[in-house]
Amino acid sequence: MAVPKRKTSKERKRTRAANWKVTAPNLTECPQCHEKKQSHVVCPHCGYYKNELIVAPKQKSE
Repeated sequence: MAVPKRKTSKERKRTRAANWKVTAPNLTECPQCHEKKQSHVVCPHCGYYKNELIVAPKQKSE
């Protein structure tokens, strides 16, 4: 079984662990309603994807 030749230092361990960051999703403009939406996903505002109506938009109930 493989065994490390040297002990991994605390700095090396912590530096490796420090690179787990959450990044914000890239947002693009919807060509139909011009709202910000995530790429390659149906627009939550108008329900269009690739110039086709996929999902009916939500109606505000009062």
